[in-house]
Amino acid sequence: MSKILVQKFGGTSVGDPERIKRVAARIKSYHEKGYQLVVVVSAMGHTTDELVDLAAKISTNPPKREMDMLLSTGEQVSIALLAMALHETGVPARSFTGGQVNIVTDGNFSNARIESIDARRLTDELDKGQVCIVAGFQGVDQNQNITTLGRGGSDTTAVALAAALKAKECEIYTDVDGVYTTDPNKVEAARKLDQISYDEMLELASLGAGVLHSRSVEFAKKYDVVIHVKSSFNYNEGTKVVSENQIMEKLKVTGVTLKSDDARMTIGDIPDRPGVAAEIFEVLSEKRINIDVIVQSTGKDKLNTISFTLPVSSVRDAKAGLEPLIQKWGAGSISTDENIAILSAVGVGMKSHSGVAASMFKVLAEQNINIEMISTSEIKISCVISQDRGKEALRLIHTVFGLDKST
Repeated sequence: MSKILVQKFGGTSVGDPERIKRVAARIKSYHEKGYQLVVVVSAMGHTTDELVDLAAKISTNPPKREMDMLLSTGEQVSIALLAMALHETGVPARSFTGGQVNIVTDGNFSNARIESIDARRLTDELDKGQVCIVAGFQGVDQNQNITTLGRGGSDTTAVALAAALKAKECEIYTDVDGVYTTDPNKVEAARKLDQISYDEMLELASLGAGVLHSRSVEFAKKYDVVIHVKSSFNYNEGTKVVSENQIMEKLKVTGVTLKSDDARMTIGDIPDRPGVAAEIFEVLSEKRINIDVIVQSTGKDKLNTISFTLPVSSVRDAKAGLEPLIQKWGAGSISTDENIAILSAVGVGMKSHSGVAASMFKVLAEQNINIEMISTSEIKISCVISQDRGKEALRLIHTVFGLDKST
């Protein structure tokens, strides 16, 4: 089995010099066990936000290429300081930018995709006994321009390097000690999971579970990289994200989520004819607006109503794009409701267990919580409900699916 281990430490974990020293001590303990270590690091604390604010004082619309050049410096500070901290403990270490370890991306500044990684420089350094500290969140395009990978980019860097190096696993260190059945800040009875499948984690990530970003999980699933989510503040076992066939016990429902940053947009009294829905969602796609739940209903006089959920931050862009369509059709109206929440249950066990939807709908009905929209997939059920009842509903379904921790 490979002795190469990839570890990733987020901004909170390296937020100040004392925390960097603690991270160095943890890395040293692995180094002493004989592991060859590649460590991916994010920018310290709120450095990225501070750099964004700095740019805003110079320009209201800075070029994306220059923003990537600026933001990439945050990780360079972290990797250099961590390499210094390791040297202080007697561990040989070298720091590298994304470009220096041949992480090649497309040219989509601020949200680049990794196209290839040539791991030879890293393997050469590992064979010399070095701990390799790599800047997360960044790479270079074919023209050697620095690019950044967008939200969750350091997680993606770590998983991609683990795949390229055929590492034993990829450890992601955060400020929580694993993946929970739901947000512990919303439900005190939430419990930590020992394992979760890639597909379940992808669903939870898309629904706002902030432990891992979906792009890193997609990468892990594609290359069968085991992700181990752990806390950088203790030495407890975390949660392993693995392929479905490695899950020992497939729970009917593994986790439940509440997403409160979406709005519902309704387009009413539109023509009931082929192509209308295609026109609507093509406009939204061109504006890169992510849509979740969609419901279409047919009314009187061959007029339809289409409702869908989208991020609250995208409402203005969506309206601006759709209003010309309303004018073109000579019919229709647009309304929005931001007082909604999306309540979801996720679990690979749904494939082999019936009655999940019935249990969820029944407990909501018993508490007079109205379901406004419904969406399902093979391993997920989502309901749109009033935001005012969201946390109550989350606690109810967490209990009804047997997810509460034992007291």
